[in-house]
Amino acid sequence: QVQLVESGGGLVQAGGSLRLSCAASGRTFSSYTMGWFRQAPGKEREFVAGINWSGENTYYADSVKGRFTISRDNVKNTVYLQMNSLKPEDTAVYYCAANRAIVVLTTKRAWDYWGQGTQVTVSS
Repeated sequence: QVQLVESGGGLVQAGGSLRLSCAASGRTFSSYTMGWFRQAPGKEREFVAGINWSGENTYYADSVKGRFTISRDNVKNTVYLQMNSLKPEDTAVYYCAANRAIVVLTTKRAWDYWGQGTQVTVSS
């Protein structure tokens, strides 16, 4: 099992940046594919970005491509989401997720472990 704890959320103006972190417990972090999802009020939880175990392969939702970057540090057991050029529509609770899939999957049912989430609010 792996436990996930997100941090780094907050309030930022449109056009600004934030970096989210997700710290994972356990000694097998490097064997997990990691992802970020978000859920805005009244909406379904949606895939944002994913990264495979080695960090060589990444995948992004079209809505964040070119603005967000996912990365991981397998020594620190941490995955990051660098968010630039933030827009009000990026406002949501952001969740870190993990599974042992070989490839990045975008459906939330495919992910086995979830953090508690961190709030990101982008003001216009």
